[in-house]
Amino acid sequence: MRIWDIHPGYLNRQSLLGEHRELHGIVSVITKHKKGYSRHPETLRWVKHGWALKMRHQQLSCEMALRGYHDRSPVRMRSGRGEWPYRYIDEPARQFELIAEKYKNKDPGRIHIPWNTQQLWAQHKYSVLARHPILYKTIGNDVADDEQSFDELALLLSEILRAPPEKGGLYNALQHMWGHVSDKGETDNHEMNNWSHRKLLNEIQERAKQQKESYLLSSTALSDLMVWV
Repeated sequence: MRIWDIHPGYLNRQSLLGEHRELHGIVSVITKHKKGYSRHPETLRWVKHGWALKMRHQQLSCEMALRGYHDRSPVRMRSGRGEWPYRYIDEPARQFELIAEKYKNKDPGRIHIPWNTQQLWAQHKYSVLARHPILYKTIGNDVADDEQSFDELALLLSEILRAPPEKGGLYNALQHMWGHVSDKGETDNHEMNNWSHRKLLNEIQERAKQQKESYLLSSTALSDLMVWV
């Protein structure tokens, strides 16, 4: 039984669907007071964090939708609103190591496991930009100057992605992402400027897949921001 803390884009098909099943298993144990797995460390850390389980489920569902799966099993828990478990079974950096070991000779996730801080940061940039423009610049400078360890950055990014983006920051990030897939002149298209955030992100997702736009296809934001639009 395992609920990962790193973004679900790193999970391959089997792990992504497997975590989705296990999350519903934990929900069932907690809400129906079942004894099976009730004392499992993974179950225990989500007790009183039903809202966070719901949000992790939404992260999984949005990643599944990006890959063509349709989730029809919502999670409606609300306990501990705004709060996530304060402890990890394994720190995020260790989770990347475990996934890398697990996927030897297997299909990778949508996003390949990062092998240094620069790659890890590139994969999370737009997710951070949507939430903290100032922190976005700070982290970028620290990574460029080699002042951030992989372990520290992995932990920081995992926790940043748990926070909702501000409306202005979300639109700023979407505009940056749109620049990767738009045709010349489309940025100033009046009709596009009237699109909702959800419609814009849907269009970005479809174009990224059609154009095989490698940077966006390796970005957490491609499904992460769908949770919030």
